[in-house]
Amino acid sequence: MNTPITVTSQHHAYRKLLRHRSATIGASIVLFFIIVAIFAPVIATHDPRQANVVERLQGGSAEHYLGTDGVGRDIFSRIVYGTRISLKVGLIAMTFSIGFGTLFGAIAGYYGGRADNLIMRVMDMMLAMPSILLAMVIVTILGQSLTNAIIAVSIVYIPQYARILRASVLRVRELDYVIAAKVIGASDRRILVTTVLPNCLAPLIVQATLGIGAAILDAAGLSFIGLGAEVGEPEWGAMLNENLKFIRRKPLAVTAPGIAIFLIVLGFNLLGDALRDALDPQID
Repeated sequence: MNTPITVTSQHHAYRKLLRHRSATIGASIVLFFIIVAIFAPVIATHDPRQANVVERLQGGSAEHYLGTDGVGRDIFSRIVYGTRISLKVGLIAMTFSIGFGTLFGAIAGYYGGRADNLIMRVMDMMLAMPSILLAMVIVTILGQSLTNAIIAVSIVYIPQYARILRASVLRVRELDYVIAAKVIGASDRRILVTTVLPNCLAPLIVQATLGIGAAILDAAGLSFIGLGAEVGEPEWGAMLNENLKFIRRKPLAVTAPGIAIFLIVLGFNLLGDALRDALDPQID
């Protein structure tokens, strides 16, 4: 008989995760950025939005660890505060996407029929357009702002979560313990919430972890092309855009935010890959 997820299987997955080197590295990187975001006011040495044209394009020093940008703002402090923005973008976008994706995927997979066809055809149409292009269209309609960029990135990733959850629900709904719950008269809502969804979370958790990094990258891309964060905000993609013209004279103003984006996305990707291996019962 097929059985639901148990405490023993969860403990085994946890032990596999602890032994995974990628998990250790990825979690360490993510934890580092979380600590930086929490203690940004303590770590930063200057106001990240304060311009001082007298000190523009300075090199690294005891006063400005990474130097200053084209209008004299401290690059180190902007990188530190940019961590808060990037994590906020990733977490909010992931929460919004996974919430609606779970709702649509659960309805489509469990009930099937016309509801399944309607929901999944809409998801297919959204997936037919490149994610960054769809996000650009949404931001263009809503207007430039970081909030609208988060909304756009959130909408873009809903189809991925919906398809993943639908596939899991289609598999789980035919298992013995779900059929038994129907036989004893449990309502569809109760079966979905207490029996089906808890046993569909593994692929969703993996995709959510990877999705945070992807959301951060897409939001930075929107800011880089001028459709995301407002001018002056310490957002890493916007910093790349603002300082690109100084790349020969002040390369650190461009490479520093670029490295920050690379590291935080790498951290979430490594953690997501490790979670995939840990939650796969076929990998011991």
